[in-house]
Amino acid sequence: MEQLLIQLVSGAVGGNVVGGVAKNLSLGTLGNSIAGIVGGGLGGQILGMLGAGAGMADAAGGMDLGSIIGQVAGGGVGGGVVMVIVGIIKKAMAK
Repeated sequence: MEQLLIQLVSGAVGGNVVGGVAKNLSLGTLGNSIAGIVGGGLGGQILGMLGAGAGMADAAGGMDLGSIIGQVAGGGVGGGVVMVIVGIIKKAMAK
């Protein structure tokens, strides 16, 4: 449960960071956060299936620094990627 929470929070942060950098794709703070949360959850689950992130924590029997860093990275990147994809789609539909 802790792993998922880390992924969701880091996804929200990642979505907002990318939204701040790519202002033309930004969805606003709430939109960036929601897209980031979705992307953080998806990114963390994909890493878990690949044997990284949450999978490492479960195999070790607990959470260590490496698994936490993996979850933060996976959630943040996943959140940023989903935010960019949603921003591109929104921008294309506005034309």
